[in-house]
Amino acid sequence: MNPFSQSLKRWRQSRRLSQLELAGMANVSARHISFLETGRARPSREMVGRLADSLHLPLVEHNQMLVHAGFATRYVARQWSDPDMALIRASLDHTLVQHDPYPAMALDRLWSIKQMNIAATGLFEPVGITVGSSLLDWVMSETPAEHIDNWPAVAHHLFKRLRTESIALGGVPELDEVADHLFSQAIALPEPSGPVVPTVFNAGQFKLSLFTTIAHFGTPEDLFLDDLKIELFFPANDESRDWLLSLGRGI
Repeated sequence: MNPFSQSLKRWRQSRRLSQLELAGMANVSARHISFLETGRARPSREMVGRLADSLHLPLVEHNQMLVHAGFATRYVARQWSDPDMALIRASLDHTLVQHDPYPAMALDRLWSIKQMNIAATGLFEPVGITVGSSLLDWVMSETPAEHIDNWPAVAHHLFKRLRTESIALGGVPELDEVADHLFSQAIALPEPSGPVVPTVFNAGQFKLSLFTTIAHFGTPEDLFLDDLKIELFFPANDESRDWLLSLGRGI
């Protein structure tokens, strides 16, 4: 079995699709999918694209499938400083600045911080998290349990999030390692008491309760942007909202 055939079969199985289901999504016969997976047929460049789209592959994996099929890659990874990225940088800056006085940050595939707003800097710098820091490394340390009041419950949800991200990306060892670590610290959660489980930070004598939403660029054609996510923190109660707003008056 050639590398393309192996990759196609692995991704189809990871997406829990039968050959017939994938064939229907890609508008080909199940027999052709079978031939591609056994190496009896070779895909065209256009077919690789159809299969990659049907399997919802990350762009980096789409590139790898093209290489395995004997074609040049399609997507590039631009530098953040490239002129082509000017409007993207501006949109990210706008999002982070407008979110103040609530914390916000941009993360890459492995949860390294690429950018933070003023509120996030003020919240996370005291616990050793700055631009360039890896949140995966921080989670693996003893620090979270010292600064997050409900760490076992947060660890439970982070474990699930890391597992989901790793599966979507075809298996990422770095994410799986941290997920395994968190699983050992997670707890069985009680019945839900609200719509979300907030992260409760120990901010001196104050308990800062926050939940997050995650945003992605909607139509990425660049490897860097395909992996970039923006995490926006919001207050989970009135006291946390008022505290952040009071700090924000100095921004």
